[in-house]
Amino acid sequence: MIREIPHCLENIFEPEAIERRSMEVIDSLVPEPRPFEGAQWIIARRMIHTTADFDLLGQIRFHPGAVGAGLAALRAGATVVTDTRMAACGIPARRLEPFGCRVACFVDDAEVAREAAARGLTRSHVAAERAAALDGPVIWAVGNAPTALLRLLDLMDESRARPALVVGMPVGFVNAAQSKDLLMARLDVPWIAIAGRKGGSALAACTVNALAGLALAAEQAA
Repeated sequence: MIREIPHCLENIFEPEAIERRSMEVIDSLVPEPRPFEGAQWIIARRMIHTTADFDLLGQIRFHPGAVGAGLAALRAGATVVTDTRMAACGIPARRLEPFGCRVACFVDDAEVAREAAARGLTRSHVAAERAAALDGPVIWAVGNAPTALLRLLDLMDESRARPALVVGMPVGFVNAAQSKDLLMARLDVPWIAIAGRKGGSALAACTVNALAGLALAAEQAA
């Protein structure tokens, strides 16, 4: 038996249609002129779609070269490094496979855990060191651990890491905002960040997904 749809509900149940309608609602609630345009708006809108948090619009930040750098890295078959398995799971292979990209996460590696315990450090810190050894273009998507972002910044200063793009969105109350402030002060690496305490694995993942969607749309239009 098919339930009658209450008049207050929208009669939309197909996944792609729900997503399209969601984007229409966001567009209608953030009228032009918007705080972001073009590709930046598409990425920012995806963050709002992921969280239903419109306050993020006042906290999202883009390095001027971030979108171009991210798209170029994806087209070149980048490895996307995440600081959590949750973020890795939030970036489906179907979004990256058209470009030969992959996701890497070392935080739950047994050797990383042993080394972190021996050195008295977080696994995220040691996992960042492991990821720095990867070849080719690398996009870092940090949504949880400030220690991962702080270690990445140190590795950059040591010339041991040169990210193609840093998605810096660690969430929390201890060094989360500070680590992002340090990232956003840099001009030598492209970044997309959320100022303040907000962030999370879902936001880091959806940012990469939005970039992959933009890259695929550009390829299909060519």
